[in-house]
Amino acid sequence: MDIRSDVLNRLKNRREGYSLEQAFYIDPDLYKLDLETIWYRDWLFVGHDCEIPKAGNYFTLQIGNYPVVITRDRSGVIRALHNSCRHRGSRVCTQHKGSSAKLVCPYHQWTYELDGSLLFARHMGDDFDKSQHGLKPIHCESVGGYIFICLAETAPDFAPFRATAEPYLARHRLGETKVAYESTIVEKGNWKLVWENNRECYHCAANHPELCRSYPEAATASGVQGAKDDPVIAAHWEKCEAAGLPSEFRLSPDGQFRAARMPLIEGAESYTMSGGRAVRRPLSDDMLESHVGTLMLFHYPGTWNHVLADHAVTFRVLPLGPELTQVTTKWLVHKDAVEGVDYQLDELIHVWTETNDQDRRIVEENAFGIRSPAYQPGPYSAEDENGVMQFVEWYANFMIERLGGGAQSLRQAA
Repeated sequence: MDIRSDVLNRLKNRREGYSLEQAFYIDPDLYKLDLETIWYRDWLFVGHDCEIPKAGNYFTLQIGNYPVVITRDRSGVIRALHNSCRHRGSRVCTQHKGSSAKLVCPYHQWTYELDGSLLFARHMGDDFDKSQHGLKPIHCESVGGYIFICLAETAPDFAPFRATAEPYLARHRLGETKVAYESTIVEKGNWKLVWENNRECYHCAANHPELCRSYPEAATASGVQGAKDDPVIAAHWEKCEAAGLPSEFRLSPDGQFRAARMPLIEGAESYTMSGGRAVRRPLSDDMLESHVGTLMLFHYPGTWNHVLADHAVTFRVLPLGPELTQVTTKWLVHKDAVEGVDYQLDELIHVWTETNDQDRRIVEENAFGIRSPAYQPGPYSAEDENGVMQFVEWYANFMIERLGGGAQSLRQAA
């Protein structure tokens, strides 16, 4: 049986409410199928508008086998390009980020405009057609300060996510912020384990003392069920909606993305040890309300986010191998906020720096145990891990449909 048929059979016959079989977390062939079926075919969060504010600014990243460069051209348009020279394939932009009037391949100096068109190629003959040798474009969209790309030849419709995310993000004006700090860690575990750990707070009390000083452990805040019935959340939504801040739970029909504005613990305004604001200056000039909690936004497979009144913490997930995942965290503040005056960097990043490292250890211990020949899928807690169950259900249904097994039904929750 080939890998596609094998995976399709395993997913169709998986035990609902249980973790996946071992192969889904460690097998190299199954990992390659994940890349080809999900990561190379869907919309992925890559970074923020504010990271490339001027023409010629760029940043690079690697998605599986694809090197990518994101740049802003002379007309202000944000573009995504395959970072592979059309001469002999060398990477054109080799730095993590930078600024350049032109994109010049360091190998033979083929020179490209910021939109990817080829400007100069030395000694290629009179019959050489430069118009046929520009850098290959990648589908690129921007919404609420977030940049998404899709590597597929034909991209899925981006409009449903835009329609959901835009109203929630509008007042935060992330396009007018700056990155105060960025960190990247590598977790020795499959990308699905990283997501499973993120989608529940069943583990928080025992593992995240810093985060628990401001973030509620309630499954209704982290998961996808029961939020409407939680009186604290219901009151928070009513307060925020009255202030013009969309807040109520929104889950896409296929389960791929979600937005909801959740309260922090009573009295807390931000992710700090005291629960007080980390940044004196609001994240945007439109966010003058207090105690608005955190806008929790996720989009499988690439990003989860916490957007508060004073700052935002954004996360990008990228698979590096069957048991290796890169997680990049960025802390965004108002573009005019001054370090040492409006915020202290240590205070701003402390909670999530500690939480990220704790999650790394959790994922790695989880991965270590899953490698055991004795491992078998275990039951999730319906009360505390409904968010994990929803993620696994999304993954299984998504793969089944794309592997030709037909569309599956999805449980709706709120």
